Amino acid sequence: MQVAIDMGAQNDGAPALLDLEELLSTRLLVQGNSGSGKSHLLRRLLEQSARWVQQVVIDPEGDFVSLSDRYGHLVIDAERSDHELEEIARRVRQYRASAVLNLEGVDAETQLLCAGAFLNGLFDAPRDHWYPVLVVVDEAQLFAPAAGGDISEEARKVSLGAMVNLMSRGRKRGLAGVIATQRLAKLAKNVAAEASNFLMGRTFLDIDMARAADLLGMERRQAESFRDLPRGSFVALGPALSRRPLTVRIGSVETGARSVNPKLIPLPEEMSEDIQDAIFAPVATERRVAASLPRAMPTADLLRQLAEQAPRTAPETAAEPDYDPEEREAKLDAVLQSVVAAPDSAFKSVAVLYQDFVVRCRIQNVPGEPLDLAEFRGRLAVARAGVPTQAVEGSDWEAAVAISAQLTEDLQGMFLVLARAALEQQPCPGDLQLARICGSRSPGRARRLLVYMEEKGFLSVRTDRRGNRIVAFPDLGWETQPGRPDAAEPVSLSAE
Repeated sequence: MQVAIDMGAQNDGAPALLDLEELLSTRLLVQGNSGSGKSHLLRRLLEQSARWVQQVVIDPEGDFVSLSDRYGHLVIDAERSDHELEEIARRVRQYRASAVLNLEGVDAETQLLCAGAFLNGLFDAPRDHWYPVLVVVDEAQLFAPAAGGDISEEARKVSLGAMVNLMSRGRKRGLAGVIATQRLAKLAKNVAAEASNFLMGRTFLDIDMARAADLLGMERRQAESFRDLPRGSFVALGPALSRRPLTVRIGSVETGARSVNPKLIPLPEEMSEDIQDAIFAPVATERRVAASLPRAMPTADLLRQLAEQAPRTAPETAAEPDYDPEEREAKLDAVLQSVVAAPDSAFKSVAVLYQDFVVRCRIQNVPGEPLDLAEFRGRLAVARAGVPTQAVEGSDWEAAVAISAQLTEDLQGMFLVLARAALEQQPCPGDLQLARICGSRSPGRARRLLVYMEEKGFLSVRTDRRGNRIVAFPDLGWETQPGRPDAAEPVSLSAE
């Protein structure tokens, strides 16, 4: 089915049409200096195609979250782990939900890692979910830089690899990349070269004008015409747009960005005492969050919202029988142990495990409401440590659990595993086992987390003359037996 998207008007007033089906097969590159109208162009494309195709937007500045109000796009905030973002991306493809990954408010390196994880989740979705998706990446030079900058090499590789997959291998998986950049010279060539459609806007640097003219098949002497393009006008070329370079004036949009164009307004005629008093008024010491920034939706709620978009085919379950509290607790413990024992459970995020836990509770007919996410995190950390319920009820172990509650969820399990080894006078677990507990395969991550907990005063680490590691807990008065950090096999901590 051929769908023509109205992008605006040509110089002669004829409509500028974009073949959406062709775009899904050939990808699009948009280039223009700041203020040339790139975001306006992307917004026009998204609005006009919203009813025809699923959309995913990688939004570094939060400009496209307004699509949620008008077109129902799901807004995904970046304050989540890589595993959570990958799982959310896979479910976005499964339920064919249009979404905006809002990266506003996080630092540049975190933006690259989050975008890379989310794009990889889209790319790695099961074959049954390879539905057509328009993947729009604004400010693509941030996520596919031509050269390394202040960001770490690891973050750059993750993001660049995901962008290369999107533009070079994404078509067969239903992913159609639409990337926009301020400068072609800052965008990795192996990403830009995969696009077959181009919309080139106003630019002033010679190197960018020459590269734009080269991509459009124009002569070098024609390159200077890019300086004369007004805001909102682009030169179009490509199988989805035009077989010859064509100037297009982008049409109006229905939604707006939170950012605004600068406008001149009159300054105050004089600096009155009232203004000075307002500026130098006492400043509150507590940190305040801007009311205009929405709070991040909890991952469990986001996953639940995605799941609600799937058709409900399961019949309503019968009323649950009444159980006494001890029997309910026994069922909850059994379900929790089955979740922990599942293959690769150590490498799944808490949100994914929580969803698995809720489903298993329904299958096992556990009465009442399942544990909430906060309570599940705490009990999951105890279960990963392999401590039996009887030990949890003891006063000594309760102190260890209380201390672990001050740590983040990725550290609680590691702390409790070490504490259990100290309590039972077992050898200190090796780096590989500790890494697995915190959901990683990297021994280096386990060592870094140990250093962090030592710096915060939760434990102390020392090495004996044979290179064995000993971990002590000053607040508990416990200490592990010496253990090899590079142990190939996990230390066995038997539950009694």
